[in-house]
Amino acid sequence: MKYDLIAPCYFGTESAAAFDFKRIGAEDVAVTDGRVAFRGGPDIIAAANLWSRCAERVLILLKTYKAVTFDELFDGVSAIPWEELLPADAEFPVKGSSLSSALSSVPACQSIVKKAVVERLKRGHRVQVLPEDGALYKIRFSIRKNMVEVMLDTSGDGLHKRGYRKNSMEAPIKETLAAAIIDLGRIYPDTLAQDPFCGSGTLMIEAAMKAMNMAPGLRRRFTAEHYAFLPAAVWKEQREKALSEIRRGVEFQGVGFDIDPAAVALAAANAKLAGVEKHCRFFTADVKDFSPAPGAMVFTNPPYGERLGDLAAAAELERMLGRRLEENPVRSAYIITADADFEQHFGKKAKRRRKLYNGMIPCQVYMYF
Repeated sequence: MKYDLIAPCYFGTESAAAFDFKRIGAEDVAVTDGRVAFRGGPDIIAAANLWSRCAERVLILLKTYKAVTFDELFDGVSAIPWEELLPADAEFPVKGSSLSSALSSVPACQSIVKKAVVERLKRGHRVQVLPEDGALYKIRFSIRKNMVEVMLDTSGDGLHKRGYRKNSMEAPIKETLAAAIIDLGRIYPDTLAQDPFCGSGTLMIEAAMKAMNMAPGLRRRFTAEHYAFLPAAVWKEQREKALSEIRRGVEFQGVGFDIDPAAVALAAANAKLAGVEKHCRFFTADVKDFSPAPGAMVFTNPPYGERLGDLAAAAELERMLGRRLEENPVRSAYIITADADFEQHFGKKAKRRRKLYNGMIPCQVYMYF
């Protein structure tokens, strides 16, 4: 059986996310703002969770319909054959959102959706009580301009949680966003990448994983692994396939620098947890001493706003980075920041720019070649 699937992602990362799904053999891949839609069987659900570098989660789309009243919302959810998806003891929390719709109260909608699922499961399983002490099935709904989408979450924790970053420095860049920035630079197995503001090491670690063709989800579990309607064997098969495709002999090197010794120690620990410690090195250093190699690619997220608390200090760091790259020309540089005056501080107009969102914060990736 094939399923309609939806993968939400940050605005600006859609094309990178779509590439991952096409690569694993998903069908009907279509991009819209903040999401990628595609189709596939259980093997694609497993592979999408394991391989998606930029999407936030993978959802099974169960039904799309119009609803302007609570009765219509209830009837649409109740029409879904929940008893074929959820066992009688399933734990099934409901989470959702509403935008520009007649049904604007999210708590009320959550209550209606939950009630509709309960009633359908009671009828379908012919029981009077649903203990909810079994496996977890996360139900999600979205109402946009009165159109309802009802979905089942296959990922569980967001896909940015790779399993390697147990701790992080203040205001870290999410792994999925870091992967999208790395994707802009086209990493090769012999690339030398450097980051003068490495923090927890996320950009260098994601670059190493890309160079090694390492599936980002290999070190974590997914909620759908215990879904009764999906064959358990597909997860084992897709994991073994992903392990066999790792390029272990690559010459890639990711080198990160940070003025904070604690950040450097944490980055090294994260690289080890990610399984890329042979390809990533981290050093304590000030950006004023940054001397990148001539053929290097620079990926960085300079401290700004919340991460620094002082806009003047942030501007000075950007000026210093501009001087260091002017004196030490590199193959290319990809710099993400929310500072609208970055180019002025850096001292040079970017060759290209890409708008991305870091959570709800609009940012730009400034690209220099």
